[in-house]
Amino acid sequence: MDLHFYKYQGTGNDFVLIDNRTSNFKNDTKIIKKLCDRRFGVGADGLILLENSSLDLSDFKMVYFNADGNESTMCGNGGRCIVAFAKKLGVIESETTFEAIDGLHSATIKDGFVNLKMVDVPTVNLSKEASFLDTGSPHHVAFVDDVYDFDVFTQGRRIRNLPNYEAIKGTNVNFIQIKEGVVHVRTYERGVEDETLSCGTGVTAAAITAKMSNKIEDLPVKVITKGGTLEVDFEVEGPNAVKNIWLKGPATFVFEGDYDDKT
Repeated sequence: MDLHFYKYQGTGNDFVLIDNRTSNFKNDTKIIKKLCDRRFGVGADGLILLENSSLDLSDFKMVYFNADGNESTMCGNGGRCIVAFAKKLGVIESETTFEAIDGLHSATIKDGFVNLKMVDVPTVNLSKEASFLDTGSPHHVAFVDDVYDFDVFTQGRRIRNLPNYEAIKGTNVNFIQIKEGVVHVRTYERGVEDETLSCGTGVTAAAITAKMSNKIEDLPVKVITKGGTLEVDFEVEGPNAVKNIWLKGPATFVFEGDYDDKT
């Protein structure tokens, strides 16, 4: 199989992207897992297909796969990267609406920065121990005393596999700390089964949790990940709902190449 691919990253969250409007790439779990492998493949947190959309309001369709080869729920940084990819391909100019697994998303791009509108969050489940919300993907969010001296891998994997999350096939897990009005977050991602340098839906969940928990006041919320800085803007609607959510930050082309799978 000869495959032309592109590599993009959004604050260190990296993806293999394929223009599938003509290449007819099959959703092969084994091949996707191999492409994402950092030793035997291209290396990425996930793979994204850009396809034609059947919806009148949509410029293209985003199909996202985790590094384990399985199709997954929405990826915020992946959504920002595919907007940059669509611009590179000439599919869009500076504005777009595209189709994803959780519905339509609007976005703008200028000078390498992509502002992506996320789905509304009708329910933010807050508690003293942790919060849970779905920002296009499910997220468990917990405050910790020192986010940079915390065993994200061990605790993230434990929480990801808790029995109460079995019905949704596990959850993503975020650990956050507030410093001088800025949210610092580290995320364990299901499907990658490890900590990633950044997670767009996780950053969104962390910002909303911090605001709804009265830990910060100002909007937009500045969020620092291990891979860089993002902003999240939104409107609070009632005691536990959020709407008009925008995830903002850079999306960068890394390289392109050809992959020939002989196996």
